[in-house]
Amino acid sequence: MHNSKFKESAILIKKLQENNQEAWSELVSKYNDKLFGYALSLCFDHSIAADIVQQVFINVYDYRYKLNPQFSLESFLYKSIYNKFITEYHKSKSLSRLHEQYHHVLEEQLNDVSDENLSKKIDQMNLLIDNLPEKTKKIFSLKKINGFTNKEIAEFNKISIKTVESHITKAFKILRSKVKKIKKY
Repeated sequence: MHNSKFKESAILIKKLQENNQEAWSELVSKYNDKLFGYALSLCFDHSIAADIVQQVFINVYDYRYKLNPQFSLESFLYKSIYNKFITEYHKSKSLSRLHEQYHHVLEEQLNDVSDENLSKKIDQMNLLIDNLPEKTKKIFSLKKINGFTNKEIAEFNKISIKTVESHITKAFKILRSKVKKIKKY
Protein backbone atom coordinates (compact mmCIF):
# COMPACT_ATOMS: atom_id res chain seq x y z
CA MET A 1 0.00 0.00 0.00
CA HIS A 2 2.72 2.47 0.98
CA ASN A 3 4.62 1.69 -2.22
CA SER A 4 1.54 2.32 -4.38
CA LYS A 5 0.95 5.69 -2.64
CA PHE A 6 4.57 6.57 -3.34
CA LYS A 7 4.16 5.67 -7.03
CA GLU A 8 0.92 7.69 -7.22
CA SER A 9 2.73 10.65 -5.66
CA ALA A 10 5.62 10.39 -8.15
CA ILE A 11 3.20 10.19 -11.09
CA LEU A 12 1.20 13.16 -9.79
CA ILE A 13 4.36 15.26 -9.38
CA LYS A 14 5.44 14.44 -12.94
CA LYS A 15 2.01 15.45 -14.26
CA LEU A 16 2.10 18.67 -12.23
CA GLN A 17 5.47 19.48 -13.75
CA GLU A 18 3.96 18.90 -17.20
CA ASN A 19 1.22 21.47 -16.37
CA ASN A 20 -1.47 18.81 -16.61
CA GLN A 21 -4.74 20.49 -15.54
CA GLU A 22 -6.29 17.20 -14.43
CA ALA A 23 -3.33 16.70 -12.09
CA TRP A 24 -3.98 20.10 -10.52
CA SER A 25 -7.66 19.23 -10.04
CA GLU A 26 -6.69 15.88 -8.54
CA LEU A 27 -4.18 17.52 -6.20
CA VAL A 28 -6.71 20.04 -4.90
CA SER A 29 -9.62 17.59 -4.59
CA LYS A 30 -7.45 14.94 -2.93
CA TYR A 31 -5.70 17.18 -0.37
CA ASN A 32 -7.72 20.37 0.11
CA ASP A 33 -9.99 19.12 2.91
CA LYS A 34 -7.22 17.19 4.67
CA LEU A 35 -4.86 20.16 4.57
CA PHE A 36 -7.60 22.55 5.69
CA GLY A 37 -8.34 20.28 8.68
CA TYR A 38 -4.67 20.19 9.59
CA ALA A 39 -4.26 23.95 9.24
CA LEU A 40 -7.41 24.50 11.31
CA SER A 41 -6.02 22.22 14.05
CA LEU A 42 -2.95 24.49 14.19
CA CYS A 43 -4.56 27.94 14.17
CA PHE A 44 -8.23 27.41 15.18
CA ASP A 45 -9.35 30.07 12.70
CA HIS A 46 -11.26 29.12 9.52
CA SER A 47 -10.17 32.19 7.57
CA ILE A 48 -6.47 31.83 8.43
CA ALA A 49 -6.58 28.07 7.77
CA ALA A 50 -8.15 28.66 4.33
CA ASP A 51 -5.52 31.30 3.53
CA ILE A 52 -2.70 28.98 4.57
CA VAL A 53 -4.01 26.13 2.40
CA GLN A 54 -4.49 28.45 -0.57
CA GLN A 55 -0.97 29.83 -0.16
CA VAL A 56 0.50 26.32 0.00
CA PHE A 57 -1.27 25.36 -3.24
CA ILE A 58 0.02 28.56 -4.88
CA ASN A 59 3.54 27.72 -3.67
CA VAL A 60 3.25 24.19 -5.05
CA TYR A 61 2.25 25.67 -8.40
CA ASP A 62 5.08 28.21 -8.34
CA TYR A 63 7.70 25.62 -7.35
CA ARG A 64 6.29 22.56 -9.15
CA TYR A 65 9.44 22.12 -11.24
CA LYS A 66 11.49 21.81 -8.07
CA LEU A 67 9.32 19.05 -6.58
CA ASN A 68 11.21 15.78 -6.33
CA PRO A 69 9.14 12.75 -7.44
CA GLN A 70 11.27 10.58 -5.16
CA PHE A 71 9.75 12.20 -2.07
CA SER A 72 6.21 12.02 -0.75
CA LEU A 73 4.00 14.82 -2.03
CA GLU A 74 1.65 14.38 0.91
CA SER A 75 4.48 14.83 3.43
CA PHE A 76 5.66 17.89 1.53
CA LEU A 77 2.15 19.41 1.63
CA TYR A 78 1.71 18.82 5.36
CA LYS A 79 5.17 20.19 6.13
CA SER A 80 4.39 23.23 3.94
CA ILE A 81 1.16 23.84 5.90
CA TYR A 82 3.10 23.68 9.16
CA ASN A 83 5.84 26.01 7.90
CA LYS A 84 3.29 28.52 6.57
CA PHE A 85 1.45 28.44 9.90
CA ILE A 86 4.71 29.16 11.77
CA THR A 87 5.46 32.05 9.39
CA GLU A 88 1.96 33.51 9.88
CA TYR A 89 2.22 33.04 13.64
CA HIS A 90 5.49 34.98 13.79
CA LYS A 91 4.04 37.72 11.56
CA SER A 92 0.99 38.13 13.78
CA LYS A 93 3.21 38.22 16.89
CA SER A 94 5.32 40.88 15.24
CA LEU A 95 2.23 42.92 14.32
CA SER A 96 0.81 42.64 17.83
CA ARG A 97 4.13 43.99 19.15
CA LEU A 98 3.77 46.92 16.77
CA HIS A 99 0.27 47.60 18.09
CA GLU A 100 1.56 47.43 21.67
CA GLN A 101 4.28 49.97 20.80
CA TYR A 102 1.69 52.27 19.23
CA HIS A 103 -0.53 52.13 22.30
CA HIS A 104 2.47 52.62 24.57
CA VAL A 105 3.48 55.80 22.69
CA LEU A 106 -0.08 57.12 22.93
CA GLU A 107 -0.34 56.25 26.63
CA GLU A 108 2.97 57.97 27.34
CA GLN A 109 1.65 61.04 25.58
CA LEU A 110 -1.76 61.02 27.27
CA ASN A 111 -0.98 59.80 30.81
CA ASP A 112 -1.41 62.31 33.61
CA VAL A 113 -3.04 64.80 31.26
CA SER A 114 -5.89 66.97 32.43
CA ASP A 115 -8.89 67.58 30.16
CA GLU A 116 -7.71 71.06 29.16
CA ASN A 117 -4.30 69.69 28.17
CA LEU A 118 -5.72 66.68 26.34
CA SER A 119 -6.55 68.60 23.17
CA LYS A 120 -3.09 70.19 23.27
CA LYS A 121 -1.48 66.72 23.54
CA ILE A 122 -3.62 65.40 20.69
CA ASP A 123 -2.63 68.40 18.56
CA GLN A 124 1.05 67.74 19.39
CA MET A 125 0.67 64.08 18.41
CA ASN A 126 -1.03 65.03 15.14
CA LEU A 127 1.77 67.51 14.44
CA LEU A 128 4.37 64.81 15.08
CA ILE A 129 2.53 62.50 12.68
CA ASP A 130 2.33 65.31 10.09
CA ASN A 131 6.10 65.75 10.33
CA LEU A 132 6.88 62.12 9.52
CA PRO A 133 8.56 61.48 6.15
CA GLU A 134 5.89 61.69 3.46
CA LYS A 135 5.68 58.00 2.49
CA THR A 136 5.90 56.87 6.12
CA LYS A 137 3.19 59.36 7.13
CA LYS A 138 0.91 58.17 4.32
CA ILE A 139 1.29 54.49 5.25
CA PHE A 140 1.02 55.15 9.00
CA SER A 141 -2.16 57.21 8.45
CA LEU A 142 -3.71 54.55 6.24
CA LYS A 143 -3.02 51.96 8.94
CA LYS A 144 -3.75 53.82 12.17
CA ILE A 145 -6.21 56.52 11.16
CA ASN A 146 -8.11 54.85 8.32
CA GLY A 147 -7.82 51.29 9.66
CA PHE A 148 -6.56 49.59 6.50
CA THR A 149 -4.77 46.24 6.76
CA ASN A 150 -1.12 45.90 5.77
CA LYS A 151 -2.19 43.83 2.77
CA GLU A 152 -4.65 46.51 1.60
CA ILE A 153 -2.02 49.22 2.01
CA ALA A 154 0.54 47.14 0.11
CA GLU A 155 -1.86 46.52 -2.79
CA PHE A 156 -3.01 50.14 -2.89
CA ASN A 157 0.56 51.49 -2.96
CA LYS A 158 1.97 48.66 -5.09
CA ILE A 159 4.59 47.77 -2.47
CA SER A 160 5.33 44.65 -0.43
CA ILE A 161 3.76 43.93 2.95
CA LYS A 162 7.28 43.97 4.43
CA THR A 163 7.73 47.55 3.15
CA VAL A 164 4.45 48.54 4.82
CA GLU A 165 5.60 46.96 8.09
CA SER A 166 8.95 48.71 7.86
CA HIS A 167 7.28 52.14 7.36
CA ILE A 168 5.00 51.51 10.37
CA THR A 169 7.98 50.48 12.50
CA LYS A 170 9.88 53.56 11.32
CA ALA A 171 6.93 55.79 12.25
CA PHE A 172 6.78 54.26 15.76
CA LYS A 173 10.51 54.80 16.28
CA ILE A 174 10.33 58.43 15.15
CA LEU A 175 7.22 59.16 17.22
CA ARG A 176 8.67 57.48 20.31
CA SER A 177 11.91 59.47 20.12
CA LYS A 178 10.04 62.77 19.56
CA VAL A 179 7.65 62.06 22.44
CA LYS A 180 10.64 61.46 24.72
CA LYS A 181 12.15 64.81 23.61
CA ILE A 182 8.87 66.62 24.31
CA LYS A 183 8.62 65.06 27.77
CA LYS A 184 12.09 66.40 28.66
CA TYR A 185 10.89 69.96 28.17
